[in-house]
Parts: sequence; C-alpha cells; structure tokens
Amino acid sequence: MKLIIPSIALLFASTSASVVVLTPENFAEKTKGKTVFIKYFAPWCGHCQAMAEDWEKLAGEWVDNPVGLIGEVDCDNEVNDELCAAAGVQGFPTIKYGDPSALEDYSGPREYDALADFAKENLVPICSLNNLDLCDDEKKAIITKFQEMSVDDLADIIQKVDLSIQEAEDEFESKLEELQNTYEKLQRETDLKKSAAKKDADYGLVKSILLSKGGKVPDADDDDDMADDHDEF
Repeated sequence: MKLIIPSIALLFASTSASVVVLTPENFAEKTKGKTVFIKYFAPWCGHCQAMAEDWEKLAGEWVDNPVGLIGEVDCDNEVNDELCAAAGVQGFPTIKYGDPSALEDYSGPREYDALADFAKENLVPICSLNNLDLCDDEKKAIITKFQEMSVDDLADIIQKVDLSIQEAEDEFESKLEELQNTYEKLQRETDLKKSAAKKDADYGLVKSILLSKGGKVPDADDDDDMADDHDEF
C-alpha cells in the first residue's frame, strides 16, 4: 500500500504538468501580455474531474505560446481565495477567458474539440493595458480617460457596477422564489383536484371491479385517441 500511494500522487501530478497553475504570487507574471483561458476548480468537483483530461490535452498544445495561456486555479486552496473571489467564482468549474484584468465568462461545451476550437479563435492578441499597440484610437482614448481618474473615482465606478449586478441577482432570486411559490401552490391545487375526482367517482372501487372482470384499465391517452377518431367523422 505504501508503494501505491506515491504512484497515484505521481500520476495526478503528471496529468496536470502542462496546465499553468496560477496563484496570487504568480498570476501577474504568468498572465502578463497574454490572452488567457482559465479554469477555476475544486479537486472534489465531479464535473472538474470529468474535464481534467481534455483541459490537460488543450494545455499541452499551448505550452510556451507567446500569445495564449491555458491555466487553472484551485479554489479549494484558501491561498487562492483572492483570485477566485476576484473572478466571481460561485460554482465549479468556472471557466474564464480574455484579458487577465477583465475576464469574461466561457459558457460553451467542456469537451476537448469545443475547447480547442474556442481557444484557437479567441486566444489571440487583444487590446489591453499591456498591449496598447493593438488598441484603436477610440479605445486608447477611453484607456487614457480612466488612467487620468483618481483611485477613488475608479473604485466608485466598480462599486456602482457591482451594486447593479447584486441588485440584478437579488431580483432574480426574488422572482425565482415567487415562481417556486406559484409552482407549489399549483401543485397543491392539482393534487386536490385529482383526489376529488377519484373520490367522487369511487375510482379505486371501480378500478378493482373492472380488473376482477378481466377488464383493462384504459390509459389517459385512450380518451384523446377516441376524441380524435370522433373528430374525423
């Protein structure tokens, strides 16, 4: 048993060798000037485990690429709490791409072919603070405007956007709760109608007698078929 455990550990270490492991200490250095594709995961997550091999295969094709980077952040490690919070991670796996300082959500399939096609199309040089030469005049003007703003003013913009996002999420949760309450109310009403219909017709008794006579309990669809046949005449 002592020989098996190191072997398993080595296997897991080798299967993630191509993926750039990102932490708060190396994030800025590893992603500088790159367009990134990052998986935020937890080792115990089944969906994360299911896509691990495909993610590793994809990363192997982008090793030492001067433009794109395939990385991952272990959000189960408290050392990475800051990175995971900054990316807005709420479930696993969460996949982000783009400018490291302004990551966007990836919501496509998690199989290799889809991931590879997406990476090929999107991990290209893009306009950013580290690639100003790729920005058009309009984008450069916007960047300059924000660079001239104070820290407090920039923080205020972020705070207002975050507040709007939180309000949208709160509204969603509220509407979802209303829908859940409506569903439960309709379910109760439906159950009562079913029970009343069976009780009024002595359904159980009628069904027992029908079966005792060798009859067959008709399906609900049978009535529809009969109605359809009747409509044809």
